[in-house]
Amino acid sequence: MKCILALDQGTSSSRAIVFDREGQELGKGQYEITQYFPKSGWVEHDAEEIWRTQLLAVKDAIRLAGVSYADIEGIGITNQRETVVVWDRKSGDSLAPAIVWQDRRTARFCHDERDKWEKIVRDRTGLLLDPYFSGTKIKWLLDELPGLRERAEVGEIAIGTIESWLVWKLTGGDVHVTDVSNASRTMLMNVDTLEWDPLLLEWLKIPRSVLPKIVSNSEQVGTTKVFGGELPITGLAGDQQAALFGQLCFEGGMLKTTYGTGCFLLMQTSRTRITSKNRLLSTVAWKLGDSDCQYALEGSVFSGGAVVQWLKEGLGLIEKPVDIEVLAKKEKDHGGVYFAPAFTGLGAPHWDPYARGVIAGLTRGTTAGHIAWAALESIAFQVDDIVRLMKEDAGIDSLEMRVDGGASESDLLLQIQSDFLGCRIVRGATSETTARGVAFLAGLAVGFWKDQSELVEMWEEVDRFEPSMDLDWFTERRKGWEEVVRRSMGWARQEE
Repeated sequence: MKCILALDQGTSSSRAIVFDREGQELGKGQYEITQYFPKSGWVEHDAEEIWRTQLLAVKDAIRLAGVSYADIEGIGITNQRETVVVWDRKSGDSLAPAIVWQDRRTARFCHDERDKWEKIVRDRTGLLLDPYFSGTKIKWLLDELPGLRERAEVGEIAIGTIESWLVWKLTGGDVHVTDVSNASRTMLMNVDTLEWDPLLLEWLKIPRSVLPKIVSNSEQVGTTKVFGGELPITGLAGDQQAALFGQLCFEGGMLKTTYGTGCFLLMQTSRTRITSKNRLLSTVAWKLGDSDCQYALEGSVFSGGAVVQWLKEGLGLIEKPVDIEVLAKKEKDHGGVYFAPAFTGLGAPHWDPYARGVIAGLTRGTTAGHIAWAALESIAFQVDDIVRLMKEDAGIDSLEMRVDGGASESDLLLQIQSDFLGCRIVRGATSETTARGVAFLAGLAVGFWKDQSELVEMWEEVDRFEPSMDLDWFTERRKGWEEVVRRSMGWARQEE
């Protein structure tokens, strides 16, 4: 049975899934990875753990799928974006902890440079000047790790995002590449030319030699012998662009939201790069081989599913993520509690790295159920904030939103979301749209699937949620949300 293997390296786990010609999952492997928080606002991973767990996940997926490595027609890799790894070109060993996309350690630099450089960054990359993106993380590594800049200047090190690291390891150091979707998140790639921008590299003092070659999302970039034989690596994409492709959002105006550790909203804008008037991002959606680049509007919520994870691990209110819905339903509503989950700052549209979490409205009558309600509502409010602005930027009055990700399995969350947005929410037959998307990209490159029209036929809706809320009630509730967000902003500045 011929198949496609997708590697899905995320913020909380490394996964691998085998897909057949119908886009169905044959087998999956998954291993959790550790997040480290060495200082306030710092978030790190062990790049070697990422590599080890990814290999283990592949072995499990192949075994459970009942196929052999010889059956694999192509390998696709999708990954947590913006996270940065630095490694030794000769040994292939990582030289420092990976700096995760959530990390805020370069907030002061971004703040100090904003007046002079943000417009330039925005015009050239479609992004904002924020520690979220990879560029200032790379600068920090080169500036702060003893001897690293000197080694960079003589070509001894390589730097890249997670897909670059995995391709390097899979090819034994023969290939150092990144795809346009991941490169567009570094704050270093010119979003019009699709090349590294010399002015931005000079500003951040990043040698071009440490960076990977930029390739499309669907083409053969190398082969791996790690699993025996030679298997082609034919698809690369950042996780959110992969999810957009996996949701088959191929036409302008189609919108998806992934409810993962963060929440990420992408609206396909076809060949048009829309410059947001509301501090949203203009980013690459994908590029298939030599075809024209497709663009998207994006809004990023830093703490989505992370809110549920915190209730589980930080407060011990639930034993597993799905329990949040059971806990919330013990109460009829939020009980006047508001929750701004700015654990690592606020993303779109506020872009405040100094914001921190706030829970307000507590009384002696407040229960764990009220806090669970407020937690779910905080996810929905953040998404609502972005969709309102996205519709304005794109000139769209009404829309339908396709959803995926772990938290999208909560019916209560999706009903709240539909009520807040006043639009239909659609959940497809698979929640594995990120891995499925990069599998599609890898398969198209080798003719496993003929074209995108063949993929569209695989769409299957299983659930839909329609709005049913009293709008006057929502208007009052939103006022409280806006106030708690305002109070969360700038909180961490007092720590400096």
